[in-house]
Amino acid sequence: MADERTKAPYNETSILPRGHDWESLKKLEGDDLETHYRHVLERLAKEKGVIGLIFRKAQPKIQEPAMLRRLIVDLIDREQWASLDADVKGDTFEGLLEKTASEGKAGAGQYFTPRPLIRAIVDVMQPKPNDTICDPACGTGGFLIAAYEYITNSGRYKLDRDELEFMKHRALHGVELVDTVARLGLMNLVLHGINGKEPPIEGGKDSLSAGPSEHYPMVLTNPPFGKKSSVTIVNEEGESEKESLIVHRDDFWTTTSNKQLNFVQHVYTLLEQHGRAAVVVPDNVLFEGGSGQTVRQELLKKCDFHTLLRLPTGIFYAQGVKANVLFFDRKPASDTPWTQKVWIYDLRTNQHFTLRTRPLRREDLDDFVKCFNPENRHKRKESDRFHAFDYEELLKRDKVNLDIFWLKDDGLEDSADLPPPVEIAQEIVDDLQDALEQFTAVLDDLRSRK
Repeated sequence: MADERTKAPYNETSILPRGHDWESLKKLEGDDLETHYRHVLERLAKEKGVIGLIFRKAQPKIQEPAMLRRLIVDLIDREQWASLDADVKGDTFEGLLEKTASEGKAGAGQYFTPRPLIRAIVDVMQPKPNDTICDPACGTGGFLIAAYEYITNSGRYKLDRDELEFMKHRALHGVELVDTVARLGLMNLVLHGINGKEPPIEGGKDSLSAGPSEHYPMVLTNPPFGKKSSVTIVNEEGESEKESLIVHRDDFWTTTSNKQLNFVQHVYTLLEQHGRAAVVVPDNVLFEGGSGQTVRQELLKKCDFHTLLRLPTGIFYAQGVKANVLFFDRKPASDTPWTQKVWIYDLRTNQHFTLRTRPLRREDLDDFVKCFNPENRHKRKESDRFHAFDYEELLKRDKVNLDIFWLKDDGLEDSADLPPPVEIAQEIVDDLQDALEQFTAVLDDLRSRK
């Protein structure tokens, strides 16, 4: 695409260094091509900005020169990539990402949030043209792209030239710890037409390591689901030892090794006053004691924690994930709690989704979007799946437990409504593994204190 944009009708200056571009690859074949291709990757990885991040730590996987030549000349060079619509390129790449997530190990799905869920979250959050939007665990960029498309393509707003430039160059900010995933995310944004002068994604950075230098009116994120409280390192003497992953930050409400609780606190610190957030979290954030109780109490007091969406199982590529979406707005300091009611929508009870036979669709979330009432959420109405709980009522619950359900599970009453045996067995295994991980985390914490 960079090569095509140097020619008519674009006639732009090349963004790639001379001699390390597409034309330099087309001229070669055999061992010379394979050697030069490796040098091209190494050289581009040293570039500043978007190019450097896309090619950072890139490895040549095709070692057969004839195959590399055929790929370059016969397959890629025949197409006109720059002229393809951003929707076509972006949708194609999204399809490849989803295929990779579905075929990889369970962990792969953690960086691929179901796109129907992302679109529903963005629909109720309603980002605006002048909003800067942050995802501190952006993965492949799903939330950032959905917010961009909502503002630019939904027909809700008519953007002038300055607003469109702002959206492309300054509106979106993502952080991703894993370099490979950051590269996928950045490439995803570029192919969707988001080509900022500076990379919209910071790769290789741990969001939790320090307080934010910038604050945002909106944060949309699905942090990684993991419970490790320590990591094994090798010291100077060559001996293995445990290093605690407990995060110590002065701007946090509590100190804990629970990654999800730390991300919830981090999201709060990222928000500007009256900033709004939607965060996907596993069930343990709703009921865990100790630091979990502290985080929930502070959210209720210092934020308008107005909505909780209980998600069904079977929608993530990581098996057995039980997750929720927290919606809250940061508020100024006050002597009285900001949360008056938490509205909980139960999309889990008596809902059975699978990745292959019954995948989650955007229309499955239509009722939630309607009940959320984003146009005026102060005029909500209760329904079978949507109930409101007063602040005082929640505070009286043991450990301020927000793992609340009220619908009768039909599967418990009628064996005909039970999921297939393999799904029941998988859920039991997942619950046992989850419990074992939590016990292991407690044991690691106890050992680290000796």
